Amino acid sequence: MENEFDYKKYLSLINNHKRLFAFTALVIMTAAVVVSYLLPKKYEARSTVFVSRNVLNDLVRGIAVTPTVEDTLKGLDSTIKSRKIITKVIDELDLNLKKQSDATLDGTIQSLRARTNLQLNEKEGLITISFTDKNPRITRDYVNAVVRRFIEDNLSVKREESYGAISFLSEQAASIKEKLDKTEAEISRVQSSSGAALSADPGAMHAEINAGQQRLEELSLRRSQLEATRNQLRRVDPSRDRINALQKKLEELRVEYTDNYPEVVKTKADIEAAQKEISKRPAGASAVIHDSQELERVEAELRAVRSGEENQRAHLSNSRGLMHANPGARAELEKLERERNSYRGMYDQMMARQGQAEVSKQMEVQDKTTTFRITEPATLPVAPISPNRVRIMLMGIAGGLAGGLGLLMGIDYFDKSVKSVAALKALGIQAVAVIPKIIDPLEIEKERRSDLKLYMAAGLYFSMIVTVLALESLGRSPVEMFIRMINQ
Repeated sequence: MENEFDYKKYLSLINNHKRLFAFTALVIMTAAVVVSYLLPKKYEARSTVFVSRNVLNDLVRGIAVTPTVEDTLKGLDSTIKSRKIITKVIDELDLNLKKQSDATLDGTIQSLRARTNLQLNEKEGLITISFTDKNPRITRDYVNAVVRRFIEDNLSVKREESYGAISFLSEQAASIKEKLDKTEAEISRVQSSSGAALSADPGAMHAEINAGQQRLEELSLRRSQLEATRNQLRRVDPSRDRINALQKKLEELRVEYTDNYPEVVKTKADIEAAQKEISKRPAGASAVIHDSQELERVEAELRAVRSGEENQRAHLSNSRGLMHANPGARAELEKLERERNSYRGMYDQMMARQGQAEVSKQMEVQDKTTTFRITEPATLPVAPISPNRVRIMLMGIAGGLAGGLGLLMGIDYFDKSVKSVAALKALGIQAVAVIPKIIDPLEIEKERRSDLKLYMAAGLYFSMIVTVLALESLGRSPVEMFIRMINQ
């Protein structure tokens, strides 16, 4: 009953204020129709690009580096909407005829960027580029120019990257080759200067040094024995004893010093002086030798033993030098060989990479890698995508009805007058009498005719709105047809 009461209440409101309701509803509907025609038209053009992958990509896998479709599509939105491409398109389409300032040009670029839309279908490798503008011709030309510029710049960038990679790899390979050559030259120098130390076996050398030391001791012992025998064969002669002492001292000095050492020179001079002194003696004053032949034999053997002892000392000194130089030379050689192997591996890897880059460059130059192919170029749009007049008019009709009813409900809400006996009873006021409404047939007839005129006028006006709506839904705008007729 409550719902039925409310329903009747709303109908009663409309009936009592039918003129206001009709006027309000029709004004709102008319405003919606006018707005739908005043809003600027926006046209959209779109182009579809297919990202194709050449069959050579599979054949040269491992030989050349080619990007996958997924890698190609990454960052595509920022690339297409980049300032570089948009600026080139503006110049190509002469959209900057007025030579705008930098600030105005930035605003134009931002506007074009905002109206450019990009849709990616990675599964099928499709790129859809769309653009909206008031001018359908500019819309079409802009999309085609953006797609064309993008494909050209993408190919140019890939070629520049390939050439840059080859140049970089060549420079790195040359630098590594130079280091490799220097290391190999250093290895040759070490092998040449320390060849004996490097070729010697430490164990065998140690055994050789021990044997040489033992041989030296044997020679030293034999020398001592021969010197004692020689002294016994000679008579006691202080000058000869002094010469022998000086010669022994000279031998000891020669072990550690050269013949130019001052002490060695002085000792030689003393020996020569002593020998001259003996030679100046009278013939009868010289020492008598008990057995001259035996003494000569002992002297000869002693000289041989001393010579062998000197040679053995020199050999031991050389062996000890090689023994001490062996660990350092070998460690240095091993270090240089490790560096050489490292540089050689890096150089071989660089040369392999350079070969891959060369093949990749040739594929880029000959357009044999992942390429962009325009499957659907942008065409001249015929119908605008905005405004959607049918939708706006439908919303206007619904809004007009709702607005008219809302206005009546607002008036009724703020109207505090008593409209029925029930309202008085609700206020606790007792009605004394109810004066009935006097019905005048003439007034009723007059009101009926007035309502009929209202219904006819409102219905005719509403039918015009519906007709415009129907024509718009069929794609035949009456306003545009009227404008074309006038222009003709």
